[in-house]
Parts: sequence; structure tokens; C-alpha cells
Amino acid sequence: MTTALTSPLNVSIGTFDAYLNAVNQMSRLTAEQETVLALRFRDEGDVNAAKELIMSNLRFVVYVARGYSGYGLPMSDIIQEGNIGLMKAVKRFDADMGVRLVSFAVHWIKAEIHEYVIKNWRIVKIATTKAQRKLFFNLRKSKTTLGFLSHDEASAIADNLGVDIKNVYEMEKRLNGQDMPFDMPADDAQEDHYAAPESYLQAHEADPAILLENNDTETHAHTTLNSALAELDPRSLDIVSSRWLADEKATLHELADRYQVSAERIRQLEQNAMKKLKAAVVLAA
Repeated sequence: MTTALTSPLNVSIGTFDAYLNAVNQMSRLTAEQETVLALRFRDEGDVNAAKELIMSNLRFVVYVARGYSGYGLPMSDIIQEGNIGLMKAVKRFDADMGVRLVSFAVHWIKAEIHEYVIKNWRIVKIATTKAQRKLFFNLRKSKTTLGFLSHDEASAIADNLGVDIKNVYEMEKRLNGQDMPFDMPADDAQEDHYAAPESYLQAHEADPAILLENNDTETHAHTTLNSALAELDPRSLDIVSSRWLADEKATLHELADRYQVSAERIRQLEQNAMKKLKAAVVLAA
């Protein structure tokens, strides 16, 4: 964390260790001081009062953040997200509730850290719903001592968290999974390449040979159809075009009025023309 903070001690923060040292040196507020500052911020919009509330509680964010050290994510980033939660808590804090800021802020701090962990723990987001988020943190904590879950353990977790046991098994499967790169690094052993998705996942629609084949097939179909249409007599061609190719398709009665024949006669001419077209296409295939 390379953030420059101006603390009451006028400490310039250049490294993560220096930040932790500065945070631990900041004096704590008494309940009375906290109430005064909270009222000044709420009633007068005093930004300096809000800043003092935040600065004096940064050490608490560090304490909460250390509980998330096992996720393989930079502690400096986790603390930074927790600080955002603290700022949101200060904005919503009401001293008249009769609780200390840290008691109110812990929810907001954990919420921001949870969001960061879920977004960054894996490439693919592992939890999206509220129930999945609850399972992610509680199940991962349990699995550090339980290993693979038995049916009784899974049932107990499901009952405790109020979720379906199927969701417990699904989250366990996600937790046991691993991110896999699409392609293997160039320095990996050749025999390991079979595990990379690039070795067995193919985008067939991007294959130049298939693209050329599809294009030739489509061109041939258009050519054949146009040749077959050219073999029809003018009236049959007009009927087929009006009935099938025009943007605003004509009805049998409209064509009957146009050619001064019955609608049934138009239907017969249409059927005959379609049979000729089908025969021509089949012959050219």
C-alpha cells in the first residue's frame, strides 16, 4: 500500500509496514469524543470531524482484515477495502443509537472485504447470491478442520446457515476446484499440455477450412436457387416471388385479382412452381 495519509501525527506513509506502524500510533477516541465528532459531522457536515473518526478507527480495520489473511490476496488491498467500509459506516453512523462506531462499522468493513475477496479469489466469480456468499465464507472456514464433508457435516452446515444441502455440496465442489489457464506456459513439459483447454477446446466456427466450406455451400445454394427461379415462367415466378420473397407477402386472393383467376388456381400454380424449384435444387446438390 503506497498511500500518503496525513495522520494527527503528521506521518507520511510510504510502505505498508509504515502504514501499520502509523495506524497503531493513532490515539483512540473516548465515547464522549466520538459522540461529539459524530454530531458535528451529522449536524454541521464537518468533514474534519468525519476524518478524525476514520483515522482513529483505522487500527480496527487492520484487526478485522487480518482475519482474511488465508485467501491468498494482498493484505494491503484487503485493508484498503476495509477502509472503504469504515468510511461508509462513518457516513451512516448515528451517535444517538447509543453504540460505539466500531460496533456499527464492523458490518460495513466486512461487507466491503467480502465483496473484494469474492471478486478476486478466483478468476471466475465463485459466489453471486446472498446464500452463496454466506456459504463461501462459512464453509471455507469449516473445511480447514473438516476436510471433505460427510453427509452429517453437510446437513449440519445447511441447517445452521438455512440453505439447501445441495448448495453446500455445490459450494464445496467450487472451493475444491482450481483455476486453469487456457494455454500452458511455454516452459512446461510437453506431456502436461493435454491438461490445457486449448488442446481440446476448439472454436469450429473460426476454422478457415470450415468457413470456406460454409461460404461455398451458401454461394452454391444461392446460385442453384437463382438458376431454378430463372427456369419458371413469368407468372409462376411472380407468384413465388410475391408469396415468399417480397417484404410484404401477397395473399392468394390478391394474386387471383391480379391475374383474373381463382385463388385455388393461384395455389395450384404456386405448388407446381415450388415442386420445380425443389427438384432443381435436389438435382444440383
